[in-house]
Amino acid sequence: MLSWTCPAPLRDRPRVVMGHGGGGVMSAELVEQVVLPALGGAAGEPLTDSAVFELGGARLAFSTDSFVVRPLFFPGGSIGDLAVNGTVNDLAMSGARPAYLSCGLILEEGVEIDTVARVADALGAAAHAAGVRVVTGDTKVVEAGSGDGLYINTAGVGLVPDGVDLRPQRVVPGDVVLVSGPVGLHGVAVMSERENLRFEADVRSDCAPLAGLVEAMLGVTRDLHVLRDPTRGGLAASLNEIAQGSGCGVRITERSVPVPEAVAGACAMLGLDPMYVANEGKLVAFVPREHAEEVLAAMRAHPLGAGAAVIGETVPEHPGMVVARTGLGGTRVVDMPLGEQLPRIC
Repeated sequence: MLSWTCPAPLRDRPRVVMGHGGGGVMSAELVEQVVLPALGGAAGEPLTDSAVFELGGARLAFSTDSFVVRPLFFPGGSIGDLAVNGTVNDLAMSGARPAYLSCGLILEEGVEIDTVARVADALGAAAHAAGVRVVTGDTKVVEAGSGDGLYINTAGVGLVPDGVDLRPQRVVPGDVVLVSGPVGLHGVAVMSERENLRFEADVRSDCAPLAGLVEAMLGVTRDLHVLRDPTRGGLAASLNEIAQGSGCGVRITERSVPVPEAVAGACAMLGLDPMYVANEGKLVAFVPREHAEEVLAAMRAHPLGAGAAVIGETVPEHPGMVVARTGLGGTRVVDMPLGEQLPRIC
């Protein structure tokens, strides 16, 4: 029997529940109503995975993320790979060239030193592959029973080239929506390892650093409007965030979204929607129509964009909403997820 916890309980509960960490409506409400006011921010301001600012004449992007995935190792990666690639990708979605990372380790008393060494090796190899350096960090130990062996926090900085301005507010009707490849691989890979499920075809996480792919896209034109890596909440959450931030409607064609057969089969068996399953090596791009074909070609020429596809466009109708044309010729609303179908996947 699968030991799952419902990720989307009632939203008016007075305590934090798993749904608050899912990257959907509950996460946004927690941040906007509790955290931002305490930090001097205003609810309703755009929330992004990295901040872009000027310092000493340089235009920088800065991001931080925490990784609490269970299990620590899964097909195609580990928490060490996620800790590097997750932060590198958040910086890349701002158009930045990632340069330096910090690394904080929170270790549970009793975790095997060999496990820590394996994670550290994976983290170091991922940093080398991504072309970044880990230059500072911290280690803490908590009592046995207070964690899942090992948690990681990484923060990163990178340089944003002149002329690059990636944010939802730049999206306009007529933009073409591109995705860099098949979706749903990471979430299904983690779930299969966690619950000891086996499918007809092996499913491996797509965890990878996307900065090189973004650089290839910006080499075509710096007039990209917005990029987003669809991690928690999957492609559906990213599309909704951009639609709401831009005030445009987003219309996609369901059959155009690349879903691997193994992912589709696993989701059908388990009652999941691939649109809401997490990814760790994919991006979605909103591109001016006049540049779309050339950007798509550049994506397909890069190893991490070989499966890139056009999945839709932005429209003036239904502002702030995402709708999908179904295979039967109808349409359905693709809502922002409330919590998350699969908790603890990043």
